Amino acid sequence: MIVQDICNTLEELAPLSYAEELDNVGLLVGDPNMNVSGVLITLDTLESVVDEAIKKKCNLILSFHPIIFSGLKSITPKDYVSKVVLKAIQNNIAIYSMHTALDNAQKGVNNKLCEVLGIMDSKVLIPKKNTIKKLSTYVPEENAEDLKKALYEAGAGSIGDYNNCSFSTTGSGEFIPGENAKPHLGSVHHEEVVEEVQIQLVFSFEHQSAVIKTLIENHPYETAAYELFSLDNTNPTIGIGRIGVLEKELTESELLDLVKEKLGTPCIKHSQFTNKKIKTVAVLGGSGAFGITSAIHSGADAYLTSDLKYHDYFKAENSLLLADIGHFESEQFTKTLLVEYLTKKIPNFAPSLSETITNPVKYY
Repeated sequence: MIVQDICNTLEELAPLSYAEELDNVGLLVGDPNMNVSGVLITLDTLESVVDEAIKKKCNLILSFHPIIFSGLKSITPKDYVSKVVLKAIQNNIAIYSMHTALDNAQKGVNNKLCEVLGIMDSKVLIPKKNTIKKLSTYVPEENAEDLKKALYEAGAGSIGDYNNCSFSTTGSGEFIPGENAKPHLGSVHHEEVVEEVQIQLVFSFEHQSAVIKTLIENHPYETAAYELFSLDNTNPTIGIGRIGVLEKELTESELLDLVKEKLGTPCIKHSQFTNKKIKTVAVLGGSGAFGITSAIHSGADAYLTSDLKYHDYFKAENSLLLADIGHFESEQFTKTLLVEYLTKKIPNFAPSLSETITNPVKYY
């Protein structure tokens, strides 16, 4: 098995196109064609993590956070980022990062956090925009079903829990093949009128390349006519944060006790108590101040995230409980998620869970 095989498997869980625009995800260091001796899964790639990979004979580090976030003008041991990259290169170790691609994935970071905290029936808190595409194409009636089948297999025609979805209308298509054309129907310089079917399908944006490639390869016409649109419709399966319900109502103190128990968080900063019972809870692992408004508008009784600043707490306005549960603490189960996923997808290949605690925040 080579590095690219692992990358392809990981992209089934979290396509890199899910990542936010300014993020840096994918294979950051290493040769995609290198044979993999072992995979070490971590939240952060520190020098101590590279040392652990060397000790465990793992030549691929799967890191949630990217070690390279902005461009490197030189690779010398001048800071912790360059030291890590240099040591990884010297020891022929590849580094792959998922970060916000996994944040936005349906079965990603925040879904796992909901599982740990017992938040049920969760759905996306902040859907990612511009993720739905619509394809419209025209094909002779006798070829319509075969083309639809091929497009379905490429990822088109899926809406929520429904697959093989399309809409078709019939009409007449007209064209005159030019001098150098090799028409499937008709002949050069002669007008042709064909009974055609207009096929319309929607698909998630990460399938665009595969869908268009499939259309061109399977369309009977020499030049396939098609239109591609970006829709403003909300995709309920792609986006950051989750919101769901607890099995039973809790007081605000009971909720914070639950978080401390499940996440091992020694200290939780929170907004003023509302003195309301907590039933609906929104979560966003990592830095999530930008999600406060969405949590309020979604009817959350509490919003659990991290890296809140002083003025963020005023935004609660006594409408919900804001709690800073710790950046590392809110994302720590991502490692377990990835170990479980790779073990299931590649049963004969056991990934290793990093034992290095990379949390830079200490509590006194």
